[in-house]
Amino acid sequence: MSPAAEEKLHAWRIEAREYARHEARRGRRFAFTRLVPARTALVVIDMVPFFVADNPYCRGIVPNISRLAQTLRAAGGTVAWVLPAVTEQNAAAEEFFGPEVAEVFRTSGGTGPLTDRLWRDFTVHDDDVLVEKSASSAFFPGRCALPELLERRGIDTVLITGTVTNVCCESSARDASTLGLRVIMIADANAARRDEDHNATLYTIYRTFGDVRPTSEVTAMLEEHETA
Repeated sequence: MSPAAEEKLHAWRIEAREYARHEARRGRRFAFTRLVPARTALVVIDMVPFFVADNPYCRGIVPNISRLAQTLRAAGGTVAWVLPAVTEQNAAAEEFFGPEVAEVFRTSGGTGPLTDRLWRDFTVHDDDVLVEKSASSAFFPGRCALPELLERRGIDTVLITGTVTNVCCESSARDASTLGLRVIMIADANAARRDEDHNATLYTIYRTFGDVRPTSEVTAMLEEHETA
């Protein structure tokens, strides 16, 4: 496999008619035009070897996630790493996926210290949050400690990144919005298997649950706050 084939980013897009729809409704393209770093959390979903190793889109977003983490930490914000927990056996999951595949997904997050289970190219800092989730969503009540941990830090805005865009990332974005958080899905820091899957989620989130913006725009917003 050539180096160019080993990492890539989705050809993401939001249709012009969707931008126009929100511009007509609220008078601006994006709902959230300012970020307060101290009240903002970068939420990194499921970036573990099981998902990252064989997906060039996952490997492609690693630099953008790292850039966001570095920028947000420097500005005084929170970085939260969310990993899949090893869950109990589930008869419905076994019926849906089949026993063998259900077992693979049940243990996809691995075991051992959480920092050791993340993809090898990430650096975790002492003040970062590390949690496990036992559902697709990191914000589903009773399935992850993240909402309570972020509430203690006064977080009102979450930047959603990670994988898979159209499963755990979308589920987390939807539930975060339901809990009243300001949601921004980072278009080039989420990864799915296909552009079609990725863009379907971006459309859904932008239309109903939050903003969709690239890494460069979000880091600029964070840096603007620091110079204001």
